[in-house]
Amino acid sequence: MEELVAYLARTLVDHPEQVRVERIERDDAVVLQLHVADVDVGKVIGRQGRLVRALRTVVRAGGARRGERILLEIVE
Repeated sequence: MEELVAYLARTLVDHPEQVRVERIERDDAVVLQLHVADVDVGKVIGRQGRLVRALRTVVRAGGARRGERILLEIVE
């Protein structure tokens, strides 16, 4: 799942070399932290949050298929 999120984010941003995804295990969920350059945060979020909402939907669906609860956070 991390590779998919990184791939999708790299296609959206101007600085793909600064994109990385960190997996963190929490109590009842797995959190994927998407790190992007400061200037690219808006491109990942999209207009009115549409892009980030779509990314979160993909992540949630992939996690449900695996039987995991996966969340996506964007970090500068």
